[in-house]
Amino acid sequence: MTRRLRIIHCFRAPVGGLFRHVLDLSAAQAERGHDVGYVIDATTADSLTERRLAQAAEHLSLGVDRIPMHRLPSLQDIRSTRAVRDVVRDKRIDVLHGHGAKGGAYARLVARSLRRSGTPVAAFYTPHGGSLHYSPGSLQGRIYTGIEKVLAPHTAGLIFECDFIGRVYDERVGAPAVPRRAVPNALQPRDFTPHTPDADAADFLFIGELRLLKGVDVLLQALARVAAHRPVRAVIVGAGPDAALFSDLARTLNIEDKVAFPGAMPAQEAFRLGRCLVVPSRAESMPYIVLEAAAAGVPLLATSVGGIPEIVSGTDTPLLPPADIDALTDAMTRFLDAPEDAKARAERLRTAVADRFTVDRAAEAVLAFYAEQLPR
Repeated sequence: MTRRLRIIHCFRAPVGGLFRHVLDLSAAQAERGHDVGYVIDATTADSLTERRLAQAAEHLSLGVDRIPMHRLPSLQDIRSTRAVRDVVRDKRIDVLHGHGAKGGAYARLVARSLRRSGTPVAAFYTPHGGSLHYSPGSLQGRIYTGIEKVLAPHTAGLIFECDFIGRVYDERVGAPAVPRRAVPNALQPRDFTPHTPDADAADFLFIGELRLLKGVDVLLQALARVAAHRPVRAVIVGAGPDAALFSDLARTLNIEDKVAFPGAMPAQEAFRLGRCLVVPSRAESMPYIVLEAAAAGVPLLATSVGGIPEIVSGTDTPLLPPADIDALTDAMTRFLDAPEDAKARAERLRTAVADRFTVDRAAEAVLAFYAEQLPR
C-alpha cells in the first residue's frame, strides 16, 4: 500500500445485498491498513442490522454516523446532504464512496460542495441497481435518470457490480466521460460451507427483501398451483414493505398452512430451512443471495434478470423468465420430481463460482481504481 486512505461508505439502508457488499469491501480495506467508516440512515434498523453493525465496528476506525435519509427524494435531502458534508469534512476523508441511489447522490453532492470550498474529496459511486430498477418511462424513472445525469460530472469513478448494470446505466444516463470499472460482488471462504438442510426443511425457500420487485407474489402463486396436486411447503425469509401484502396473498390463495414467514435472518442460517432456493425477482443487479447459494451448493431456481446470467455463465444452471407463474410452477415440479439432478447442477455451479468471485480480488480492484483516480 502506497498511501493510507480515509474512506467513508455512504448508503441509506444497511440491509440486503448492498450491505453485504459494503461489509465485505470495508473489512478488506481495513485489513489493508486504511481507515474506514460508514454514514447510514438513522431510521432503518432491526435486530439483524444491529448485530451486523456491531460486528463491523471492529474494523471501522472512523465509526458509524447515522443521519435521517428518506428513501424517495424530498426536501429532507438538503439537510441530510449538509450532515454528510459535515462528517466528511470533520473526518478529513479522502474517498467518499456512495452506494445505491441515495448514497450516490449524497456522495457526489458533498464532494462537489467540498471541492468548491477547497477541500478535495473523491466521490465514487456504485449504483447496486437502485434508481436503475425503475421503468425509464415512469415518473420516478424520469426523475432518477435526471438526477443521475446532473450528478455524473461530479463523479470521480463509477464502479459497477456487474456488466449488466453498466449497460443499463449507459442506456438510461448515457455514457458520460467518467472513469469506470466493473468489479463483481464476491464471496468469502465461509460462504463455501456445504448446504445441509434440516431434517424438516421445507421444499422451497426464499431469502430477501419482501418487495414486489423480488417476485414473492409469483412464488406464492406457483406454490398454490403445485400444492393443488401434491404436498409442498415453502419458507419466506426476510422483511420489507410488502410483507403484509404477501401474508394476505397466502391466505387468499389458501396456502397459509404451507408457507412460513419467520422474518429476517442471515443467509447461512436460512439455507438450512429449505431444500431449494427460489429467486423469482423481476429485476436485480448482482444479487448476493444467488452467489451465496451457489457457493453453498444450494439447488437454485432463479430468473434471468440483471447480473444473474453472469453468475451462472458457462454452467448448466437453467434460468427462468421473470413474472412467469407457469414457468416457475413447472420448474418447482421438476425439482420435486428429481431433486438429485438439481443438487448435481448446484455442485457444478459451486465449483464454477469458486474460481471467479473472491473478496480479495474485488477489494484489490476497487483500491486500485481509487488510486488511479485520486490524483485527478
